[in-house]
Amino acid sequence: MPTESHPFRILTIEDNPGDFVLISEFLEERIVDGCIYHASDFRTANELITLHFAALDVILLDLSLPDRSGVTLVTEVLALAGSIPVIVLTGNADVDFSIRSISYGVSDYLVKDNLSADTLYKSILYSIERKKIYKQLKESEERFSTLFQLSPQPMYVYDPETSLLVQVNKAAAVFFGYTQVEMKGMSILELVYDGDTGMAMEMMKDVMADTSDSYAEQIRFRKKSGEMMYVELFGTSILLDGKYLRSVIAIDITEKLQFENKMTRAIIKTQEDERYEIGSELHDNVCQILASSQMYMSMVEPSLNNGAVGMLEQAKGNTGLAIREIRNLSHRLAPAFFDESSLEESLERLITDFSIGGDIEIECAVSEKVNAWNLGHDLQLNLYRILQEQMRNIQKYAKATRIDICVDIERHHLTMLVRDNGVGFDVSRVKKGIGIANMKRRAGLFGGAMQINSSVGKGCELLISIPLEKQVTA
Repeated sequence: MPTESHPFRILTIEDNPGDFVLISEFLEERIVDGCIYHASDFRTANELITLHFAALDVILLDLSLPDRSGVTLVTEVLALAGSIPVIVLTGNADVDFSIRSISYGVSDYLVKDNLSADTLYKSILYSIERKKIYKQLKESEERFSTLFQLSPQPMYVYDPETSLLVQVNKAAAVFFGYTQVEMKGMSILELVYDGDTGMAMEMMKDVMADTSDSYAEQIRFRKKSGEMMYVELFGTSILLDGKYLRSVIAIDITEKLQFENKMTRAIIKTQEDERYEIGSELHDNVCQILASSQMYMSMVEPSLNNGAVGMLEQAKGNTGLAIREIRNLSHRLAPAFFDESSLEESLERLITDFSIGGDIEIECAVSEKVNAWNLGHDLQLNLYRILQEQMRNIQKYAKATRIDICVDIERHHLTMLVRDNGVGFDVSRVKKGIGIANMKRRAGLFGGAMQINSSVGKGCELLISIPLEKQVTA
């Protein structure tokens, strides 16, 4: 049988001389160059551990000594041992307690009646390696804790199973306006802005599904003062105290979004100006030319023979159809509203003018609270464009027979819900579509959020929610 030449230093705490001799023989059978210390009582063990602490590799502990036994003996020896692995040697009567002793920090337990040189040797090796790994893990956790607390970037660790904050660094406490003591034990959902709670819960659900996954997300948080801020989160899984948790870095991007919104508003304004110019040109010039053509056709009609009159009538009809289509197109490109119309009237005109195709029943309800609220021109125009985009999506894909539109104000939020009874779709496959991205971007200009609920065969719901206070504005 192979032997080990490593110079192990082993303390055997055993009051039975016969058992100590047997244990020594097993050790000598497998360990060539080693030193075996012996203590027959707790007092001697205390002295030897204190004297040889730095040199000891492992402690073999009997559960019953003349001056200590049971739980007291185990806990006191473990306290003295520190990082030194402790292996319990037990008689058959002590097996149940020996198993429980693992929870106190004992590395292993061996039944004396079943003891052999191989089992003792393997237990020693495994216990030493486990202690090394545990020590490395603790040192790693301590380094993480130091870096975590000293980081100037807001960081927190939370348990995705419970949503409770486990650790919060000083920068995060300042970031949210709380103290570290106040934040520790809070639910992360308490910090999330009301409108983004659903998103936060979905993120935690995704984390639970894949503990190795890292992510970068944007979400709205609320400070202790009530101020809303946009935050970019960078999260990853960590193993802390034997449990998988999430470590998150939080970056305030509110000012960045304000700047981006200024740029986006400028781009959208340029696009709207171009649309208005094209729409006005179509309405004021092209329509007038076609109307004049209709007038000239009517003037020449009496001089035509019967065969030519039929063709002329067809030409007049086609010209009239072209005028109506161009007017509808010009209204969609350049809606002349908001100065003289309410939001409700403008949306109703969109529904009426929109060539949605097919036999679709449309109901639009705008709350009196919306009509009474002094909504800005830009906000109304963007709501109009969002609805216009969604109507176009329904026309192309939904195969719906009914659309319900509801615009309301709830808890200082302007909401617009567009629901259809069409074929529905898998939301995960269309999150990055251009049309959806445009609607989301328009809602985001006013600090709002967009949510889509749909599944195959169950229609679609589009919900726009825009806070009427503390918006991210230009």
